[in-house]
Amino acid sequence: MKDFEGYKEELNKCSKCGLCETVCPLFKITPNDCVASKGKFIMLHGVAKGDLKITKNINKYIDMCLKCGKCKDFCPASIDICEILATAKYEYMKNKPLGKVINFLESPFIFDNIINTLEKFSLPFRKKMPNVKTSQKTVAYFKGCVNKVFPQNDNAISKIFQNTPIKILEPDFKCCGIPFLSEGNTNRYFEVMHHNSKLMQENNADYIVTDCASCQNTLKNYGTKTPEIVNWGDLIANENLKFEFSKHMKVTFHKPCHLDNEEFFEKIIKNCSNVEYIKMDGYDDCCGFAGTFAIKNPRLSKELLNQKISNIKKTNADFVITTCPLCQLGLTIGLTGSKIKVMSLLEFLAMEK
Repeated sequence: MKDFEGYKEELNKCSKCGLCETVCPLFKITPNDCVASKGKFIMLHGVAKGDLKITKNINKYIDMCLKCGKCKDFCPASIDICEILATAKYEYMKNKPLGKVINFLESPFIFDNIINTLEKFSLPFRKKMPNVKTSQKTVAYFKGCVNKVFPQNDNAISKIFQNTPIKILEPDFKCCGIPFLSEGNTNRYFEVMHHNSKLMQENNADYIVTDCASCQNTLKNYGTKTPEIVNWGDLIANENLKFEFSKHMKVTFHKPCHLDNEEFFEKIIKNCSNVEYIKMDGYDDCCGFAGTFAIKNPRLSKELLNQKISNIKKTNADFVITTCPLCQLGLTIGLTGSKIKVMSLLEFLAMEK
């Protein structure tokens, strides 16, 4: 990442073609030019040149982004809107009293201690990783913050891999850093990035495995030379693990925005007896629960969630499966009162008989 002025040339690459508007989930429900990347680039180019300052109103549009990355994938100039917005957010927050408060709350003294304390409380309910005497493969488990607090995924991993020759290491990784980056706390982000990168390089693992699509995406964006970074679904599919369920069930899949590959899901379901996969319309559309976006933009978040819930209900599935803890939380809220249950992929596979 560069200083904000360093993005002047990149911002100038935007030809205002509007292709970003065709893929932006927010622009589809609120066609305001400043919602899509094109409008944001116009504003921020003015800031980079010194013609504008990042005002409260511009900051509102900085926060009005899902950070899904679809615009970057579709942009002819491959402009990285997420990186530019993170730098702009830092510029806005660095001298604001609120920024100092957020930086304090996200400091190791507060943030890390809260996560570590909650993780300790969950230890009695958390199963240990399988004890593998002879391993054919070693993986380093990057546990997301949510799954450090809640033990369900650890318990599922313990069951799924108990009879496999895979050794699972649990290095002392810190938060991937995406919450810090989203709030303009880039110093804290780089701190955890260097810490995590060092551990990923030192563990001699065949893979770094995550339980969260956002963590996986963030780790890949470090740009550090490490073992391949995959999610548990990739590993399970590659190992061709089989699962037997005692009764017929219908499932559908919600693809998190930050998951860059979902091919593993159908491979896994084919290895699950008595499980039928029903692909929902807009399976890869955002659920609207993108970190603090849902707090800062509740109306837009709810509209995206309602669209997603409607598509889920049309499948008449018994379970909706995802690989992101925040997506899981958002979908659970949206399906309150419904018979459809929301589960992580790991939790679902651990249900086998």
